[in-house]
Amino acid sequence: MTDSRDSGLTLDPKWDANGLITAVVSDPDGNLLMVAHMNRQALNATITSGHATFWSRSRGELWRKGATSGNTMAVREIRIDCDQDAVWLIVDPAGPACHTGERSCFYRRVTRTGLERIA
Repeated sequence: MTDSRDSGLTLDPKWDANGLITAVVSDPDGNLLMVAHMNRQALNATITSGHATFWSRSRGELWRKGATSGNTMAVREIRIDCDQDAVWLIVDPAGPACHTGERSCFYRRVTRTGLERIA
């Protein structure tokens, strides 16, 4: 590999056309909690504060997880994938991750006949 982004130790996120990067969030046990997006400001705020901060595409603004609900996410670790176009946040959640009140946003399974709730 000759691309330092792929093999080096310099943080150099590959932002998409909208200036965003995908953020996958799990708890320390590896349970998937949510997927969101970050812009440069959200990633920097997360790194600096230790609290998960995202870019809300629907509201067009920064969104610190739990700012209104109290369901914050304290960041234990941030990892970036090989080509630096996605990050993985390993967090200690204080409450549910999903706006529906579910622990994870992924509480339904897709079946051939529709959706099935996961216990």
